[in-house]
Amino acid sequence: MTSTSDALQQRLQELESHLSQENPVLLSAVQSFRAIDHVAYRMGLLESNQSFANQIPWWPLISILGTFSAGKSTFVNHYLGRKLQRTGNQAVDDRFTVVVYSPEETSHTLPGVSLDSDPRFPFFRMSQSIEEVANGEGSRIDAYLQLKTTHSDRLRGKILIDSPGFDADAQRTAVLRITNHMIDLSDLVLVFFDARHPEPGAMRDTLKHLVGDTIKRSDSGKFLYILNQLDSTAGEDNPEDVVAAWLRAMGEAGLTAGRFYTIYCPDVDTYIKDEYRRKRFEKKRDEDLNEIYQRMEQVEIERAYRIIAALRKTATDFRHNTVDLLNGTLRKWRRRTLATDALLLIGAVASFMVWSLNAGQWHGLVYEAHWLDLVKSVPWGLDALEGTLALIAILIHFGVRRLAAASLVPGLRKEVEKRDPPGDVIAAFRHNTRFWRTVLLGRAFGWNSGSRSEIDEVFQGCESYIQTLNASFTNPKGAQDSTWQQSSTPTNSRDLSEMKPEPA
Repeated sequence: MTSTSDALQQRLQELESHLSQENPVLLSAVQSFRAIDHVAYRMGLLESNQSFANQIPWWPLISILGTFSAGKSTFVNHYLGRKLQRTGNQAVDDRFTVVVYSPEETSHTLPGVSLDSDPRFPFFRMSQSIEEVANGEGSRIDAYLQLKTTHSDRLRGKILIDSPGFDADAQRTAVLRITNHMIDLSDLVLVFFDARHPEPGAMRDTLKHLVGDTIKRSDSGKFLYILNQLDSTAGEDNPEDVVAAWLRAMGEAGLTAGRFYTIYCPDVDTYIKDEYRRKRFEKKRDEDLNEIYQRMEQVEIERAYRIIAALRKTATDFRHNTVDLLNGTLRKWRRRTLATDALLLIGAVASFMVWSLNAGQWHGLVYEAHWLDLVKSVPWGLDALEGTLALIAILIHFGVRRLAAASLVPGLRKEVEKRDPPGDVIAAFRHNTRFWRTVLLGRAFGWNSGSRSEIDEVFQGCESYIQTLNASFTNPKGAQDSTWQQSSTPTNSRDLSEMKPEPA
């Protein structure tokens, strides 16, 4: 039977094989993640069946988020050129749907466990995260997630995630956890609103979550805000008022700059009596749809930069959060242990001196006691006494070590929750405070000058990877030689059909 660590290495090798043909820069990124893994293994921060490379999605991800009846599923069907998702004026699907390419003409719908148990897809082990916020819900993963396959060329090399309608007031904690996880993973997030709702101010909490909380992110540029089903306003005397109302609501939520798209689905029959107005609506719709589709096609480029940024962040957090936190806690453990040992030793010596002085066992600077003479009269008595005292001292020392380590765990757990460092710092601390580990080192085993050099090489590699990616799309010198043209040719993307699990 293949062990979990062997299975991990096999998955990473398959990923490297895929990336060697699709994007060699990302192949190097996998190897850099492996370098961080090796340091983490030695320090006890990762189990042998874990890898930092598994904590990010390697495939381009596009997420679709929005309010109920905002036309998300209709947009997905139009984009794919296939009626994959159910549509309607009411909420028709209350699960997150991950859509991937399949070479088969027939589409398949697989349960949520297919995503929860496969590290190649987003939402891997999502049931554990759901269980953390909603006790008992983790076992109902199929009620939250599903996987669909479709034979659409537009989906080659991409993964699409369609979410259920969002309502901040009624949303369950588990759904919010999945939504936030989906946003974190995605390279592009399309946020849909329904133009048929003329009172955007009434959904203040929803706007705050979908807009106010997203514009504060460092990756806020990946969000596109879309007012869908604009054709419903064509009968208004002044349809621009509807758009203006939404713009004001978005501005109140914090979005004062950036692109705001207005579209409606070309596949839906729309009757607009005024020909001039109809042409104006269609022109604006087509312009915005083209921009949205262009961003969706460029997601593979953004994916490459996202992964390098994730690699650099992992290396930075590992060096300045994980290692510093672990080593700092180990130094506290050393100080606490040695200080307690010293206090106990001083206390024991002081107690002995007080007792022996009161017993009259000192004659000047010479200690003379009847019990000591009895011990010396036995051939091996003095050695046995010294051995017993040494054993007691050792047992007390290891007891102090253990208590000192246990006393530091609650504070360490709070710091881990606050900083969220890469790796399992608490497990590593316990690993480094086991009885055969010396207390004098003051740092984690496995962290030394060689480990620092390995992490520094990862930082240098990140700069090199970014420069290589830039060279694929830029030419600051304005060179026109064939050598640059060949080097600037983007790598071809392969489809994700090989990722598709066998239909259940």
